[in-house]
Amino acid sequence: MTKIGHLARQCTAAAAGVMAMVLSDFAPAEAQGGIRLVRDTEIEAVMRNYTDPLLEAAELNPDSVNFYLVGDNEFNAFVTRGQNIFMHTGAIVMAERPNEIKAVIAHEIGHIEGAHLARFGDGTRGAMATMIAGLGLGIVAAMAGAADAGAAIIASAPQFATMDMLRYTRNQEAAADQAALTFLERTGQSGMGLVTTFERFRYQEVMSQARRYEYFRSHPLSSQRIDAMRRRVNASPYRDVEDTPEEIAELRRIQAKIIGFTVAPAQVFQRYPHSDDSIEARYARAVAYFRQGRLDQARGQLADLIEMEPDNPFFHELEGQMLYEAGRISESVPAHRRAVDLMPEAPLLRVNLAASLINSGDDEAITEAISHLRFAVTEEPQNTWGWFQLALAHEARGETALAQLATAERFFAAGNNMQAFVFANRARDELNEGTPAWIRASELIGVAEPTPQEIREWNRSQQERRQYAPPARLDGASLRFD
Repeated sequence: MTKIGHLARQCTAAAAGVMAMVLSDFAPAEAQGGIRLVRDTEIEAVMRNYTDPLLEAAELNPDSVNFYLVGDNEFNAFVTRGQNIFMHTGAIVMAERPNEIKAVIAHEIGHIEGAHLARFGDGTRGAMATMIAGLGLGIVAAMAGAADAGAAIIASAPQFATMDMLRYTRNQEAAADQAALTFLERTGQSGMGLVTTFERFRYQEVMSQARRYEYFRSHPLSSQRIDAMRRRVNASPYRDVEDTPEEIAELRRIQAKIIGFTVAPAQVFQRYPHSDDSIEARYARAVAYFRQGRLDQARGQLADLIEMEPDNPFFHELEGQMLYEAGRISESVPAHRRAVDLMPEAPLLRVNLAASLINSGDDEAITEAISHLRFAVTEEPQNTWGWFQLALAHEARGETALAQLATAERFFAAGNNMQAFVFANRARDELNEGTPAWIRASELIGVAEPTPQEIREWNRSQQERRQYAPPARLDGASLRFD
């Protein structure tokens, strides 16, 4: 869960699509196609622990499959081309036990393993062929003198195409169900989570399309599907395998964390009253107090958690964030440093520490920050928040060319090739020829060079922006457009 206030002050155009709702060490992620992505080391680690064994069971390379969290409280999960799995935070919160989340992930892996997205064009082409055939038959009937019959056939052609498409989709869903159950069996897990999840949402089957969760609009549910899954699960030797108490406790924690950051604090306190002294309840209340600006109460809850689990990096990270957000930068550094010491392989924790170090204004601290950021962006080249902090660090040391290169990397990671090209050119002009930084700037220029059409569109967008932008006004020490 990111530094919201700091981000609002400093992020520029490339981060304009960053979601407003964030979690504990959530680093900002660029919005993709209207999807609001969030980052959190703790939740991502749990989800990868669920996902990677299933990917291996599907004979897929876990390093080649990306997992993304979507900041949305609706139940949904989906895959996109390029082997990307997206999980809504709502699907995590609604799960009653870990096996349900694992089963949903296994189902999505079934779509990847079955190359369903790549084959989706076959279904649309088949549906189009059905519609064209229907239109042709209607025209023939009309020309033969049966005008009414011809008109009826023509009018129903789109419906026939839709039915054809739904049959194709249902076949894919049934195949993904069976693949999911296979992957769960191969990992010695029960498939009952898939059955119970779909049973819980069986009512979606009778709801109108517009009122269904997005998941059940793209994953059409039917009683026949559920019955087929249940028969398969009942025959499995792993039917009665249960989640471990440790897995259940882990899930309850991340659910509490998400709820703490996404639900109104009053509702958080209602769900997790002070009479509940469980770890997850204290976690949720700490976050809720933090969101209310009640730092002392939030830290009080965290102090109890840290006393119970002094080696939990996420409790220290959250304390660091609270202090950082409160403007107590120097006090936030030890907490962030402790989190990194406990989990040095986590890029986001390093970026959070670096942000605190940079804002301390100390030259030695900035040098340390650059070291942490270099590690983070090497591990996660697509981490736009890390590149942004690296640009700030280099600028603080007067290394303008390196700051411009880091900015070019940030835009490139965000998919904005035009701005990446512009900043890479600026950086290369100021860097010494032949140095690693100069070579990297040259590489970015080569891969990000826009086409003439892209240049024309960009120039047009800049002209429109200047034409319609309201007058700039002085706001404190910065000039901005509202």
